[in-house]
Amino acid sequence: MGGGGRYPYPREVWSPSGGWWTRPKNWVSNTIIAGLGIGLITYNVFKVSARNEWRYIQPDRPIPSMQWARQYKEQNSTSSTDAS
Repeated sequence: MGGGGRYPYPREVWSPSGGWWTRPKNWVSNTIIAGLGIGLITYNVFKVSARNEWRYIQPDRPIPSMQWARQYKEQNSTSSTDAS
């Protein structure tokens, strides 16, 4: 059952997925390194986006980005100092 065994294949063929029957021994560490890289890039893009976000037309109801956008943090800090 299952379509037969492995057959000989040319070694000089390159494939982005690694070729036929690939199972590298260090796939776990490669996956962890790739995940950490993606997470680091995502975090940095988020921080730059939150720092540069500015809304010229104010939303009529609270939106999630109001929790981390610099514009609203500055407004909250100035309004809290004005209230005291």
